[in-house]
Amino acid sequence: MKNALLKYGSFALLLAPLGCQTSAPAATQATTADAWTPKKADKWFRSRVWANGLKLNVQESVDKVEFARQYTANKAAWDKAFAYFRDTNLEQLAVGKYPIDGDNVFAAVTDNPTKEYANTNWESHRKYIDMQYVVRGAEKIGQVPLASATVTKPYDEARDAANYSAEGPLYEAKPGTIYIFFPQDVHRPNIKVEGIDKDKKLVVKVRVAQ
Repeated sequence: MKNALLKYGSFALLLAPLGCQTSAPAATQATTADAWTPKKADKWFRSRVWANGLKLNVQESVDKVEFARQYTANKAAWDKAFAYFRDTNLEQLAVGKYPIDGDNVFAAVTDNPTKEYANTNWESHRKYIDMQYVVRGAEKIGQVPLASATVTKPYDEARDAANYSAEGPLYEAKPGTIYIFFPQDVHRPNIKVEGIDKDKKLVVKVRVAQ
């Protein structure tokens, strides 16, 4: 049986003969496979398939849908990032910057005094995702959705950062838990915890997958 040609406006669609079974285009299949629902993403998060043997936790406040989407879109980079946490002696790691996977994944270690709340800033990034981990000591980190924040300093591409005014919850970051912030996560790190004056901190940057 011949194929039928259906004209629709300025477009023409080639229809398969009736009775023939066709499969969805590859692009459609990929889109369906990548459609993460909150329930599906939560199950994926709790399975810890992303951890690859890493014992550290990821903080519960993480956007699980975006985490699943970014991980599956850029798995090789994320696996290298988590392997770095798993295989590196973070206590002995000196202050400085460290390449992990060229411009896709890299790390920075600081060992500085934390600051009073008023001396810290809300910020977000567009090109890179933050994986923030307190190796020693403690600090508070704020987190709010981008939609709930007001820009005070527009995005600067050189810094890959914008600043905001916002109000939101503060989490006490301590060894054992990684905090992950995506472009839609406005965060406020380096806030002093009562009785703790400084912390050693590792920040791993992972390039955003579009």
